[in-house]
Amino acid sequence: MTVHSQGVATSAPEDAPGKAATESKSPPPPSGSKKVLQPPRGRRALPAGLLPYLLVAPAVVCGALLLLYPLVRNVILSFQQVNRKELITRETVWTGFSNYTELLGDPDFWTVVVRSFAFTAANVVLIMAVGTLIGVLLNRLGKKMRLVLSVALVMAWAMPIVASVTVFRWLFDEQFGVANWLMRVLGFAGYDQHNWFETGLSTLTIVTVLVVWGSIPFVALNMYAGLTTIGSELYEAARMDGAGGWRIFWSVVFPSLKPFFLITTFLEIIWVFKAFTQVYAMNQGGPDRASEILPVFAYIEGQGQGHYGLAAAISVLTILILVVLMSFYFRLILKQEEEQ
Repeated sequence: MTVHSQGVATSAPEDAPGKAATESKSPPPPSGSKKVLQPPRGRRALPAGLLPYLLVAPAVVCGALLLLYPLVRNVILSFQQVNRKELITRETVWTGFSNYTELLGDPDFWTVVVRSFAFTAANVVLIMAVGTLIGVLLNRLGKKMRLVLSVALVMAWAMPIVASVTVFRWLFDEQFGVANWLMRVLGFAGYDQHNWFETGLSTLTIVTVLVVWGSIPFVALNMYAGLTTIGSELYEAARMDGAGGWRIFWSVVFPSLKPFFLITTFLEIIWVFKAFTQVYAMNQGGPDRASEILPVFAYIEGQGQGHYGLAAAISVLTILILVVLMSFYFRLILKQEEEQ
């Protein structure tokens, strides 16, 4: 029996102390406290900044296997004499820089180098000029005509190279070609079964038409995309100042899209300079190897003549020429970025 301070007596069951002892619980944790998760034992956290490199590592490894290893093997091969005899006997004959000295002293090699530069310059100028004009046209057309022209450009761009070369060979066929028929209809004489592939210059001219036709869509569609980023108020201000179409292009469009022109020209130089399929599939570098450019020259020396070490040296020199050519362009791009 327990007596409270007010004098009221109450009775408690005998098992109350034991029950209270067995049912007593620890007080709940404060509502603001959070449980700290501890990392499992045996596992360490990655160092700061290592995760991005681990994510990029698979792509770097694949790129090294697919690109770097063949390049290194090609450089090693360029210092060897690898002809049909060495392929049969499996001998390794080191010749040092003899392949390079032979090429640099060969006038045919320098003829091909000059031809490659002229071919690249003609194609890039035509691609950028015509592609820019078509891009401006896309920006001024209505929705329906813009859609039709865009679909036509995409179809030309997506056409396989070998298929497009086959179509162009049909167009310039001696007997049934559309080109000879059109020239006769226009009244030109001497185009009855005219051979358009009779000389290297005419062959490269047809290849130039093919390359320009297949590369214009890339420039035109990107040009149209760039034009959509220029505000209409700039055009209105130029027109209020009395500027015409050409003045608006050089004062408004070109400065605004100068990075686009730099990057696109850079890409086109690389793509045209290393063009192989169009030239080789059109006439195999003929007639009499008069339409060869550097990639075709290397392929014919290697696969056609069996001079694999010399062909490797040609490809290495082609890469070096392209790197030197692009170094000036890289400086121009970096200077443009610094000005911005």
